[in-house]
Amino acid sequence: MAMTLEEAPWLGWLLVKALMRFAFMVANNLVAIPSYICYVIILQPLRVLDSKRFWYIEGIMYKWLLGMVASWGWYAGYTVMEWGEDIKAVSKDEAVMLVNHQATGDVCTLMMCLQDKGLGRSYRDQQLLLLKKHLENNYRSRDRKWIVLFPEGGFLRKRRETSQAFAKKNNLPFLTNVTLPRSGATKIILNALVAQQKNGSPAGGDAKELDSKSKGLQWIIDTTIAYPKAEPIDIQTWILGYRKPTVTHVHYRIFPIKDVPLETDDLTTWLYQRFVEKEDLLSHFYETGAFPPSKGHKEAVSREMTLSNMWIFLIQSFAFLSGYMWYNIIQYFYHCLF
Repeated sequence: MAMTLEEAPWLGWLLVKALMRFAFMVANNLVAIPSYICYVIILQPLRVLDSKRFWYIEGIMYKWLLGMVASWGWYAGYTVMEWGEDIKAVSKDEAVMLVNHQATGDVCTLMMCLQDKGLGRSYRDQQLLLLKKHLENNYRSRDRKWIVLFPEGGFLRKRRETSQAFAKKNNLPFLTNVTLPRSGATKIILNALVAQQKNGSPAGGDAKELDSKSKGLQWIIDTTIAYPKAEPIDIQTWILGYRKPTVTHVHYRIFPIKDVPLETDDLTTWLYQRFVEKEDLLSHFYETGAFPPSKGHKEAVSREMTLSNMWIFLIQSFAFLSGYMWYNIIQYFYHCLF
């Protein structure tokens, strides 16, 4: 399509804005990530003396890094509207988020959603054996609370055809807005983290004992991400900001872990049911522009998710000041040594 004279100034400004955003984000990463690494290195003695405090501080710094990524989309006008149950009520408990996966922007959207939930780092590992080992050795010892999991195992556009062929062959639900989930990672997480006995030993009996204050994994948060017109945002759009301001909609449902089966076949069936429900939720959203009301409610209630401009300014300032400080420290020692 040929560009008109009226469109030329707008496209020119869009290009300039994208280049400016890209330059800022490169600078942001060049100061924030090395500074984070330097702080983690310098705090290693604290890790030996007080491991719990070390991981608490590291979790805060990591959350600030995620906040910087969230701010990139926020200032491009990519905001989030939350629906369904209020997950702030369980933010201090251990939980797993089961999320449908459409594009790379899903992760950025979740970074924004979790900023006001008081959480630390989330983990996702595709290799099941490494995931199991990580959960046993690191997850609870670092006082992590939530795990974000994409059970579909890939983007919707890449897995839809394969998933539909598998469903047709095995007489399973035929889905178009999501794909059939895989249960492997979910089963490993539940077996490693669910407390089944009063003495606190986790399911399976082969993971480390729970901390005396831990109740184990308590909730499954079924999370459904919907984009207007079913057009997902990718990471390039999030960074460059060339797409017009867009509201991404996120729907939550909370399931107590006691209602989730742990046996493989039953768990797989339970996951299929959740994704069939996601299919219905997304179909309703694409038809009406809103999610349906929660069970027991007549009207659907949405909540606009916001980020504090002052908080973003403070963490960005801290990042750049830290980068400047570490640069001078490293430069000083370099001149002293060489």
